[in-house]
Amino acid sequence: MEFESKSRRLRERIKLALPVRVHGRESKEHEWMEMSRLIDVTPFGASFALSHPTEPGRLLHLTLPLPRQLRCFDHIEDQYRVWALVRRLAAPPQQLWQRGGEPPRTVVGVAFTGKHAPASYANDPSTRYEVDVLSKESNLWSLRQLDEAAEGGRVERSVETRLQLPVNVTVEVLDDEGRVALREQTVTENISRRGAAVWTTLTVERGRFVRLTSVEHGLSVTAAVRATRTGPDGIPRLHLEFVDRQWPLEGIE
Repeated sequence: MEFESKSRRLRERIKLALPVRVHGRESKEHEWMEMSRLIDVTPFGASFALSHPTEPGRLLHLTLPLPRQLRCFDHIEDQYRVWALVRRLAAPPQQLWQRGGEPPRTVVGVAFTGKHAPASYANDPSTRYEVDVLSKESNLWSLRQLDEAAEGGRVERSVETRLQLPVNVTVEVLDDEGRVALREQTVTENISRRGAAVWTTLTVERGRFVRLTSVEHGLSVTAAVRATRTGPDGIPRLHLEFVDRQWPLEGIE
Protein backbone atom coordinates (compact mmCIF):
# COMPACT_ATOMS: atom_id res chain seq x y z
CA MET A 1 0.00 0.00 0.00
CA GLU A 2 2.86 2.38 0.72
CA PHE A 3 4.25 1.83 -2.81
CA GLU A 4 0.83 2.45 -4.38
CA SER A 5 0.39 5.66 -2.39
CA LYS A 6 3.80 6.91 -3.50
CA SER A 7 3.02 6.01 -7.12
CA ARG A 8 -0.23 7.96 -7.00
CA ARG A 9 1.56 11.02 -5.60
CA LEU A 10 4.15 10.89 -8.39
CA ARG A 11 1.41 10.76 -11.00
CA GLU A 12 -0.51 13.73 -9.59
CA ARG A 13 -0.33 16.76 -11.83
CA ILE A 14 1.52 19.68 -10.25
CA LYS A 15 0.57 23.14 -11.48
CA LEU A 16 3.85 24.92 -12.29
CA ALA A 17 3.96 27.87 -14.70
CA LEU A 18 7.62 27.28 -15.58
CA PRO A 19 9.00 28.59 -18.89
CA VAL A 20 9.62 25.88 -21.47
CA ARG A 21 11.41 26.10 -24.81
CA VAL A 22 9.80 23.77 -27.34
CA HIS A 23 11.71 22.69 -30.42
CA GLY A 24 9.82 20.92 -33.19
CA ARG A 25 10.79 19.50 -36.57
CA GLU A 26 8.10 18.83 -39.15
CA SER A 27 10.52 17.62 -41.85
CA LYS A 28 14.24 17.55 -42.56
CA GLU A 29 14.01 21.05 -44.00
CA HIS A 30 11.61 22.72 -41.57
CA GLU A 31 11.95 23.25 -37.83
CA TRP A 32 10.72 25.79 -35.31
CA MET A 33 11.18 26.93 -31.72
CA GLU A 34 8.58 28.44 -29.43
CA MET A 35 8.63 29.65 -25.85
CA SER A 36 5.68 28.64 -23.68
CA ARG A 37 4.84 27.96 -20.03
CA LEU A 38 3.87 24.76 -18.34
CA ILE A 39 0.28 24.30 -17.26
CA ASP A 40 1.01 21.23 -15.16
CA VAL A 41 3.70 18.57 -14.89
CA THR A 42 4.55 15.15 -13.43
CA PRO A 43 7.81 13.17 -13.68
CA PHE A 44 6.19 11.39 -16.64
CA GLY A 45 4.88 14.29 -18.72
CA ALA A 46 3.50 17.81 -18.92
CA SER A 47 1.04 20.10 -20.67
CA PHE A 48 1.50 23.54 -22.20
CA ALA A 49 0.05 25.70 -24.99
CA LEU A 50 1.53 26.04 -28.49
CA SER A 51 0.74 28.26 -31.44
CA HIS A 52 2.69 26.00 -33.82
CA PRO A 53 0.71 23.02 -35.13
CA THR A 54 1.54 19.49 -34.09
CA GLU A 55 -0.31 16.17 -33.74
CA PRO A 56 -0.43 13.11 -31.50
CA GLY A 57 2.51 10.84 -32.23
CA ARG A 58 5.05 13.58 -33.00
CA LEU A 59 8.20 14.14 -30.95
CA LEU A 60 9.12 17.51 -29.45
CA HIS A 61 12.29 18.50 -27.61
CA LEU A 62 11.78 20.47 -24.38
CA THR A 63 14.20 22.58 -22.35
CA LEU A 64 12.96 23.77 -18.95
CA PRO A 65 14.15 24.46 -15.38
CA LEU A 66 12.26 21.49 -13.93
CA PRO A 67 12.67 20.95 -10.15
CA ARG A 68 15.21 18.19 -9.58
CA GLN A 69 12.81 16.01 -7.59
CA LEU A 70 10.63 15.72 -10.70
CA ARG A 71 13.49 14.74 -13.04
CA CYS A 72 14.42 11.26 -14.20
CA PHE A 73 17.99 12.21 -15.24
CA ASP A 74 20.36 15.23 -15.35
CA HIS A 75 19.63 16.09 -11.74
CA ILE A 76 22.58 18.49 -11.41
CA GLU A 77 22.03 20.39 -14.67
CA ASP A 78 20.46 23.85 -14.64
CA GLN A 79 18.08 22.91 -17.44
CA TYR A 80 16.20 19.66 -18.03
CA ARG A 81 16.43 18.67 -21.70
CA VAL A 82 14.00 15.90 -22.51
CA TRP A 83 12.25 14.43 -25.54
CA ALA A 84 8.49 14.32 -25.30
CA LEU A 85 5.79 12.55 -27.28
CA VAL A 86 2.60 14.43 -28.10
CA ARG A 87 -0.28 12.38 -26.65
CA ARG A 88 -3.26 14.71 -26.90
CA LEU A 89 -4.41 18.07 -28.22
CA ALA A 90 -7.14 20.39 -26.96
CA ALA A 91 -7.95 22.49 -30.03
CA PRO A 92 -9.04 26.11 -29.50
CA PRO A 93 -12.67 27.05 -30.13
CA GLN A 94 -13.46 27.18 -33.83
CA GLN A 95 -14.26 30.89 -33.84
CA LEU A 96 -10.67 31.75 -32.89
CA TRP A 97 -9.51 30.42 -36.25
CA GLN A 98 -11.52 33.03 -38.10
CA ARG A 99 -10.30 36.21 -36.42
CA GLY A 100 -6.93 36.56 -38.14
CA GLY A 101 -3.85 37.99 -36.44
CA GLU A 102 -1.90 35.77 -34.09
CA PRO A 103 -2.51 32.02 -34.49
CA PRO A 104 -4.61 30.44 -31.72
CA ARG A 105 -2.84 28.34 -29.11
CA THR A 106 -3.55 24.66 -28.65
CA VAL A 107 -3.05 22.91 -25.31
CA VAL A 108 -0.67 19.99 -25.84
CA GLY A 109 -0.21 17.04 -23.48
CA VAL A 110 3.11 15.18 -23.76
CA ALA A 111 4.81 12.11 -22.28
CA PHE A 112 8.52 12.30 -21.42
CA THR A 113 10.48 9.68 -23.36
CA GLY A 114 14.13 10.27 -22.53
CA LYS A 115 17.38 12.08 -23.21
CA HIS A 116 17.73 10.90 -26.80
CA ALA A 117 15.41 10.58 -29.78
CA PRO A 118 15.08 7.28 -31.68
CA ALA A 119 17.35 6.82 -34.70
CA SER A 120 14.29 6.75 -36.95
CA TYR A 121 13.50 10.33 -35.93
CA ALA A 122 16.84 11.57 -37.26
CA ASN A 123 16.13 9.85 -40.56
CA ASP A 124 12.58 11.23 -40.78
CA PRO A 125 11.35 13.84 -38.25
CA SER A 126 7.76 13.30 -39.41
CA THR A 127 7.82 9.73 -38.04
CA ARG A 128 5.01 9.13 -35.56
CA TYR A 129 5.27 7.01 -32.43
CA GLU A 130 3.15 5.66 -29.60
CA VAL A 131 4.10 4.89 -26.02
CA ASP A 132 4.98 1.30 -25.24
CA VAL A 133 5.69 0.75 -21.54
CA LEU A 134 6.76 2.91 -18.60
CA SER A 135 10.17 1.80 -17.41
CA LYS A 136 10.25 1.05 -13.68
CA GLU A 137 13.97 1.88 -13.64
CA SER A 138 13.88 5.26 -15.40
CA ASN A 139 10.21 6.33 -14.99
CA LEU A 140 10.32 7.25 -18.71
CA TRP A 141 8.12 6.02 -21.52
CA SER A 142 9.60 3.77 -24.18
CA LEU A 143 8.42 4.22 -27.75
CA ARG A 144 7.41 2.12 -30.68
CA GLN A 145 6.99 3.42 -34.18
CA LEU A 146 3.39 3.86 -35.24
CA ASP A 147 2.18 1.46 -37.90
CA GLU A 148 1.21 4.04 -40.52
CA ALA A 149 -0.54 1.47 -42.68
CA ALA A 150 -2.84 0.42 -39.85
CA GLU A 151 -3.34 3.87 -38.36
CA GLY A 152 -3.48 6.07 -41.42
CA GLY A 153 -4.70 6.28 -44.94
CA ARG A 154 -5.47 2.66 -45.76
CA VAL A 155 -7.88 2.28 -42.86
CA GLU A 156 -9.29 5.76 -43.38
CA ARG A 157 -10.05 5.11 -47.04
CA SER A 158 -11.71 1.80 -46.27
CA VAL A 159 -14.11 3.01 -43.57
CA GLU A 160 -14.70 6.71 -44.30
CA THR A 161 -16.93 8.17 -46.98
CA ARG A 162 -14.65 10.01 -49.40
CA LEU A 163 -16.68 12.39 -51.51
CA GLN A 164 -15.44 13.33 -54.98
CA LEU A 165 -16.40 16.98 -54.54
CA PRO A 166 -14.67 20.28 -55.45
CA VAL A 167 -14.96 22.23 -52.17
CA ASN A 168 -13.47 25.73 -52.38
CA VAL A 169 -10.69 26.03 -49.80
CA THR A 170 -7.68 28.14 -48.89
CA VAL A 171 -4.43 26.30 -48.14
CA GLU A 172 -2.01 28.15 -45.84
CA VAL A 173 1.55 27.09 -45.06
CA LEU A 174 3.11 28.44 -41.85
CA ASP A 175 6.71 29.61 -41.41
CA ASP A 176 8.97 28.88 -38.44
CA GLU A 177 7.37 31.77 -36.51
CA GLY A 178 3.89 30.29 -36.92
CA ARG A 179 2.81 32.98 -39.40
CA VAL A 180 1.32 32.37 -42.83
CA ALA A 181 4.15 32.14 -45.36
CA LEU A 182 2.25 30.82 -48.39
CA ARG A 183 -1.42 30.94 -49.29
CA GLU A 184 -3.37 29.50 -52.20
CA GLN A 185 -7.02 29.40 -53.21
CA THR A 186 -7.85 25.97 -54.59
CA VAL A 187 -10.43 23.17 -54.52
CA THR A 188 -10.49 19.67 -53.14
CA GLU A 189 -10.33 16.66 -55.41
CA ASN A 190 -12.03 14.62 -52.70
CA ILE A 191 -12.82 15.04 -49.02
CA SER A 192 -13.86 12.95 -46.01
CA ARG A 193 -14.34 13.69 -42.32
CA ARG A 194 -10.69 12.88 -41.63
CA GLY A 195 -8.83 14.12 -44.68
CA ALA A 196 -8.79 15.48 -48.20
CA ALA A 197 -6.83 15.61 -51.43
CA VAL A 198 -6.39 19.10 -52.85
CA TRP A 199 -4.95 20.37 -56.10
CA THR A 200 -2.05 22.74 -55.50
CA THR A 201 0.83 24.63 -57.06
CA LEU A 202 2.57 24.90 -53.66
CA THR A 203 5.64 22.84 -52.84
CA VAL A 204 5.02 21.36 -49.39
CA GLU A 205 7.02 18.45 -47.95
CA ARG A 206 5.48 15.34 -46.47
CA GLY A 207 5.25 15.83 -42.72
CA ARG A 208 4.54 19.56 -42.85
CA PHE A 209 1.36 21.06 -41.44
CA VAL A 210 -1.02 23.31 -43.36
CA ARG A 211 -4.22 25.13 -42.49
CA LEU A 212 -7.24 24.39 -44.65
CA THR A 213 -10.06 26.95 -44.55
CA SER A 214 -13.50 27.05 -46.17
CA VAL A 215 -15.23 30.41 -45.92
CA GLU A 216 -18.39 28.87 -47.33
CA HIS A 217 -18.58 26.33 -44.49
CA GLY A 218 -17.08 28.61 -41.82
CA LEU A 219 -14.41 26.06 -40.95
CA SER A 220 -10.63 25.91 -40.51
CA VAL A 221 -8.68 22.75 -39.75
CA THR A 222 -5.04 21.90 -39.25
CA ALA A 223 -3.87 19.12 -41.51
CA ALA A 224 -0.69 17.06 -41.84
CA VAL A 225 0.67 16.42 -45.31
CA ARG A 226 0.80 12.64 -45.60
CA ALA A 227 1.81 12.47 -49.27
CA THR A 228 2.28 14.52 -52.42
CA ARG A 229 1.40 13.19 -55.86
CA THR A 230 1.17 14.37 -59.43
CA GLY A 231 -1.83 12.86 -61.21
CA PRO A 232 -2.13 11.72 -64.84
CA ASP A 233 -3.39 15.22 -65.63
CA GLY A 234 -0.01 16.65 -64.56
CA ILE A 235 -1.51 18.57 -61.60
CA PRO A 236 0.14 18.08 -58.19
CA ARG A 237 -2.00 17.05 -55.20
CA LEU A 238 -1.54 17.25 -51.46
CA HIS A 239 -2.98 14.32 -49.50
CA LEU A 240 -3.98 15.68 -46.10
CA GLU A 241 -5.10 14.21 -42.79
CA PHE A 242 -6.95 16.51 -40.40
CA VAL A 243 -5.33 16.50 -36.96
CA ASP A 244 -7.31 18.86 -34.71
CA ARG A 245 -10.95 18.33 -35.75
CA GLN A 246 -13.06 16.48 -38.27
CA TRP A 247 -14.70 18.05 -41.30
CA PRO A 248 -18.51 17.92 -41.08
CA LEU A 249 -19.93 16.45 -44.26
CA GLU A 250 -23.59 17.14 -43.52
CA GLY A 251 -23.69 20.34 -45.55
CA ILE A 252 -21.86 19.02 -48.61
CA GLU A 253 -22.99 15.39 -48.96
